[in-house]
Amino acid sequence: MELPIDHFRLLGVSPTTDAQTALRTLQQRLDRVPSDGYSLEALDARAELLRASADLLSDTERRSRYEADLTALTSGGMAVIPALDVPNSLEVGGLLLLLEAGQPLESFELANRALQPPQAPGLGSSREADLTLVAAQACLAGAQDLHQQRRYEVAAQLIGQGQQLLQRMGQLPRQRQQLAEALEALAPYRVLDLLSRPLTASTERSEGLTMLADLVVRRGGLEGTADPNFSPEEFQAFFKQIRAYLTVQEQVDLFGTWAANSAAADFLTTTALTASGFAQRKPERIAAALQRLQASGQGGIDPMLGCLHLLLGQVEQGLACFEQGASPELKTWAQQQGDDGLTQLCAYCRDWLCRDVLPGYRDLEADADLDAYFADRDVQAYIERHDPRPTSPTSSPTISPNDNPKGSPKSSPDEETQTAAATSPQSSAKTPTNPFAALAGELGLQGSTPPSNVTGEDSSQHGEDNDGRARWLWPDNWPWPQHWSLSLSWPAIPKANGRWLAAAALGAGVAAGAAVLVLRQGQHETQALPVVPAPVAAPAPLPAAQSQSPTTPTSPTTPKSQAKRPAVPLEVANPTETELQQLLTAWLNAKAAVMAGKPSPNPLVDIARP
Repeated sequence: MELPIDHFRLLGVSPTTDAQTALRTLQQRLDRVPSDGYSLEALDARAELLRASADLLSDTERRSRYEADLTALTSGGMAVIPALDVPNSLEVGGLLLLLEAGQPLESFELANRALQPPQAPGLGSSREADLTLVAAQACLAGAQDLHQQRRYEVAAQLIGQGQQLLQRMGQLPRQRQQLAEALEALAPYRVLDLLSRPLTASTERSEGLTMLADLVVRRGGLEGTADPNFSPEEFQAFFKQIRAYLTVQEQVDLFGTWAANSAAADFLTTTALTASGFAQRKPERIAAALQRLQASGQGGIDPMLGCLHLLLGQVEQGLACFEQGASPELKTWAQQQGDDGLTQLCAYCRDWLCRDVLPGYRDLEADADLDAYFADRDVQAYIERHDPRPTSPTSSPTISPNDNPKGSPKSSPDEETQTAAATSPQSSAKTPTNPFAALAGELGLQGSTPPSNVTGEDSSQHGEDNDGRARWLWPDNWPWPQHWSLSLSWPAIPKANGRWLAAAALGAGVAAGAAVLVLRQGQHETQALPVVPAPVAAPAPLPAAQSQSPTTPTSPTTPKSQAKRPAVPLEVANPTETELQQLLTAWLNAKAAVMAGKPSPNPLVDIARP
């Protein structure tokens, strides 16, 4: 057998050691006999090999020739490793010295090879027991070295080989238990190693997710403490790292499987669904998060319920939840963001998304931009589709000049004002079913425009501390909710403070012609929130004949071609609902064309008019 080691390392001395030091080292090594259950033959073979190395290194002439041979090997320009030729009768002693020299991987490989047929020793012999013991100890030492090198998967594979070998030999139950414990302690590091692989490494990542699920089950759940080798504090730090490597869908699937028996997992599933729904513009996921959070029955979640209602276009429900559940400190902070409730709710929702919802996913890089969210057509379609307002059979149809019979009187400006007031959000019985009808006076922006980037004290959400140091995307204000009675730090409702984002509130919609969010009316009338009118076409002054009297009939000389006016420019004083919708459609088409780098189908000056 060839041992990949030279006489200096086998004895444990440096190449500059003199003869007297080599002899003293020999005596020390002979006095420290391994007491792990090796046979007398193995210990004698070890001692014989140590004496042979000491004799060579203490003989000046033999040592000079040996050093010349080593120099010739290392200076030949080839990757040559010095080795010692050891007879088979001394192989156990040689493998034991190789392990003591800090080469456990080589010792395990040679011992494993010696135990394989056809060179396997006799069944039940002392040589078989010695080789098995060397292999077990070398496997444990090698796995520890690989662990320190952060080669976790290689360490796990080595332990697996050792377990198979000891199981086949049917020996050393204590060492087999040690290998099993080492493999179990290695699990968190293996999970981190596998999940940190690129997203294209689907096989490795799938194995990591399976191991993570087994690890949580062994602990008794996210809140469990059944793992004696993994304290709650260690698991908390581990989990913070793990979340940064999971995609949002992986978190939804993984946490959803634990949610039935874990309040923390249920809350994390809700957060992941909300993040996925907001970033990917899928309100259906936000609706699922709302249902899950409502079914949890936990206390102190009303502000979050208000945010979810807002993202689904259910403004009144959101305002009610926020008003009911906000703490006095949160209300004080909210009042600093705006005067009306909707402004405050939008500011809180934006901050909640920015701090507690969107960070912590490997595949999400979304901004808490409510304007862009409500301007998305899928979001608009969902809000329209789930509009709870009933169609009133007594609602008066919108009257336009095109709908008047010839000779019928037109409405005066005062009557138009009364009609607009009757169709405002204050009167749910006369609110038109089509939300476009409310855009003329109900949709628009209110307050200042929120900043597009977060700077200053809020830079921690981008993965850096104020001094630029990298940090985990895990908000520091996520303690366990007290009503959960848990010991780890998990997401909870963030505390309000004056350093939160100075966000502006959205109105009932976000942009004229882009949002269709309309205040939802309940069973009773509610006071409409103040909004700034959207920049729609201003009414043109009425002709002199019409402005004299509200009962002046329509001029009989009006051409019939007026019944089909073009969508743009819109120049009538009281446009119909259809004309408003055509104008908004033209604006959306123009916007899409400009963003795509194409010419606008209609001149923008004809669409955006004073």
